[in-house]
Amino acid sequence: MTNIHPTAVIENGAEIGDNVSIGAYSVIGPNVQLEDGVELSSHVVIAGRTKIGANTHIFPFASLGHQPQDLKYKGEESELVVGCNNIIREHVTMNPGTEGGGMVTTIGNNCLFMVGSHVAHDCQIGDHVIMVNNATLGGHVSIDEWAIIGGLSAVHQFVRIGRHAMIGGMSGIENDVIPYGSVVGNRARLSGLNIVGLRRRDFDRETIHALRNAYRLLFAQEGTMAERLEDVASLFSGTEPVMEIVDFIRADSSRSICQPSLEDAA
Repeated sequence: MTNIHPTAVIENGAEIGDNVSIGAYSVIGPNVQLEDGVELSSHVVIAGRTKIGANTHIFPFASLGHQPQDLKYKGEESELVVGCNNIIREHVTMNPGTEGGGMVTTIGNNCLFMVGSHVAHDCQIGDHVIMVNNATLGGHVSIDEWAIIGGLSAVHQFVRIGRHAMIGGMSGIENDVIPYGSVVGNRARLSGLNIVGLRRRDFDRETIHALRNAYRLLFAQEGTMAERLEDVASLFSGTEPVMEIVDFIRADSSRSICQPSLEDAA
């Protein structure tokens, strides 16, 4: 049974699914779609061409779908698409896409966005991503599944963050972060692998051992990155997580790969 508080404003054209709850003083724009089981606490504002997936819970004072913070945006009818089973806490902001970035910002399923986190225009967020309090993404950022973005951290526009990566709190991320990598720092450096996360996700010891060996070959050996990539690809061709790292580094990107300091690489 859908439950809409009498003080909520639902503009004509909005699509409201079954068993949706909309709290006091929330405002839903005319091009918004709320799928079944969505729960909005009080004072939630959703605007623009925004779709909220089933069973997502949005907490007070979140603002989703308003125009991007991009001076190049000229009012194009871009979208924000949020997946299912997400938790979006207080004061979270998410912006739709732009013509320069594919016209859509996408959020996967089963993600947690803690208080004050921000997803800018044209970002692509995978499943099970966690953004901790006040973590901030610039435009066009790509985050793969199971990554964690630490509190008060900031990710530069166009940066890619791989699967199962861990971004330490109060870090500034200017370069791409490899899958399974762990980074930290004001201008963040790669500090190793996200071993704790791998164990929590039930990766077996053999796979973790292979990742550790591949990491040392990639970042603690002499030679060019291209040469080291060829060596790792040859030695670990049968280990899928290692090959994910190889493919990630080989992929086209406008940003460099985040590298370890000399101490962390040793």
